[in-house]
Order: sequence, then structure tokens, then C-alpha cells
Amino acid sequence: MNAASMRRALGVGLLLLAGCGMQGQQSLPARLRIIAIPASAGVYVDDRFAASAQVFDARPRELRPGVHHITLEAPGYFPHDLELELPSGTTTVRVRLRAVPP
Repeated sequence: MNAASMRRALGVGLLLLAGCGMQGQQSLPARLRIIAIPASAGVYVDDRFAASAQVFDARPRELRPGVHHITLEAPGYFPHDLELELPSGTTTVRVRLRAVPP
């Protein structure tokens, strides 16, 4: 194998290693922590009930990285909608729901 062939083989090997590292990072889960007032607010992720905000605060929920539609609802409060781009790792969201006037 001549020097040029060795350089090409080394370059290909480095590209493959770099690609493996990036692939591993993209597969790490996103974790969503929600701190809400009231803590009893229900949290819906992509239109499905997931848990109360109190549960999301105590144990952040694992989700796939990407865009998610989040809705918080509680009796006596206006619902609150969010569209979040969740990266790998933990994202913390703080929300204070607005009370419906009497």
C-alpha cells in the first residue's frame, strides 16, 4: 500500500469514527422537566395525557429529541400550549397558568 492509499484509508476511517460518535449523540433521549403553578396541572404531550406537572417536576419524562406539542390544563385556569424543540439532555420549562376570572 503506497502513502496516498494509506492517507485515503486513514481519512475514511476517521470519517466513520466521527459519524459513529455523532450517531450516538443523536440517539440520546430528551428529558422534559416541567415546573408549573398549579403543580396539579395535567400535562399532555403530543395530545396524550402524560402526567401531572408535579410528576414532571419530580421525575422528568424521557422523550425522543425533536418537536413536541405540550399542553398544560387545570380546572379554573386557561390552558397553556407550547411547541418545544427538545434536544438531547434535560430541558426545564416553568409555567404559571393564568386563572379564569370569576
